[in-house]
Amino acid sequence: MESKLYEIETVIDLINDGQLLALAGDENVLRNLPKGNWIAGTIPYFMGVEKGLFSQDLIFVNQLTNLSNEFLIKEYDVINIENIAEDSYENGFTMIIVPPFQDIHKEFALKSKEVDGMYDNPVFGWVAGINLNSEDVPKTFNGTTGISSVDKAIAVHVKLPDDKVARLEIVNIFKQDISGIEIQPLEDGFEISDCLINGERTNFAKYITDNNIDIKPPLTTSYSGAIINVSFKEVDAENNKVELYAPVFKDSVYRLSIPVNNYAADFEKNIPKINNSVEFACNCILNYLYGELEGKRIENFTGPITFGEIAYTLLNQTMVYLVIE
Repeated sequence: MESKLYEIETVIDLINDGQLLALAGDENVLRNLPKGNWIAGTIPYFMGVEKGLFSQDLIFVNQLTNLSNEFLIKEYDVINIENIAEDSYENGFTMIIVPPFQDIHKEFALKSKEVDGMYDNPVFGWVAGINLNSEDVPKTFNGTTGISSVDKAIAVHVKLPDDKVARLEIVNIFKQDISGIEIQPLEDGFEISDCLINGERTNFAKYITDNNIDIKPPLTTSYSGAIINVSFKEVDAENNKVELYAPVFKDSVYRLSIPVNNYAADFEKNIPKINNSVEFACNCILNYLYGELEGKRIENFTGPITFGEIAYTLLNQTMVYLVIE
């Protein structure tokens, strides 16, 4: 079954048929689904088969039954999130949906790299979101109970047959400005007040304001050779701090990134040739907004447009995808 947007009637039929599903949609449609083998998060922005679009009526479906009939759906909070890798199968993957700006969101983002066995199998997923022009609250859904949550993550652990393996990849179109400044936070967290800029203690908010720095491109750092983005949320000049959509770590050095002129074209250019079908993909709401992706197409990569992407840890302004080989 193709991963794409479906009418609610089709999704209800799939659930009643016992299919294992990972869903994304507006709360108004998700809350009308029957109980079954599904997990979901709220979001009304999507990369569809033909184009990027906003919809509060359609539901994006990743059908997982064709991969395995052995799985575990489980909720996570700040107490048990450290067990997420331990709960996974020896050969398989874990898909997780996290509500933003809650304790579980912060705990996962700050501690995921320290979880034992985190990199044994792909752990991926996304951060739930809302219509940006609404007062809605992002939620996750546990389809087995039919209950939604504003403060718990929901995950499905899937076992793969011995002749299959899951491979998780990211596509990051941003490049570090290696000729620019080096930024080292003084503490871990979702904000930066004072930091070291080229070794000198400086207030980051003041530095950004004084130098008229564009905060649409993210901060970047290197984790084991991969460039990881941390997006700017707000420069709070009154309180002399910069708020972020993902955490920074004091043991890492960050750089500004080079602005992107054509998001859709750069994603197409940076996507490697794939012989297997993509089982899951998601892209960032900031890419959608800044790149004006509504009405534009990224070929072969359909999925929710999210408030954060997960590939073992929390990412921003990145496309994440999973293939089964």
